[in-house]
Amino acid sequence: MAKRINDHKSISEALQEFVSDHKLQKGLDKVNVKDVWNSQMGPAIEKYTTAIKLEKDVLYVQLNSSVLREELGYGKEKIVRMLNKELGKELIRKLILR
Repeated sequence: MAKRINDHKSISEALQEFVSDHKLQKGLDKVNVKDVWNSQMGPAIEKYTTAIKLEKDVLYVQLNSSVLREELGYGKEKIVRMLNKELGKELIRKLILR
């Protein structure tokens, strides 16, 4: 029988290594952005959000309310800072509301 080398790693270290080895971070970031948008913006805005897409460093958010789109447009920079802070890294540089 082959002898095992037993390196003790925590589950989080093993998962992080798996994510980096298989280049899954971009996909996880896309999922995390959607979750963070919904949690930070609240249920009222989540109700009007129809699509959220992260491409490179640009977050595209589709809203079905032109009034809400206009209101959120005034605070884009603040929204980007808030989302990046919650994500724990500078993932979003620009927010485009559609």
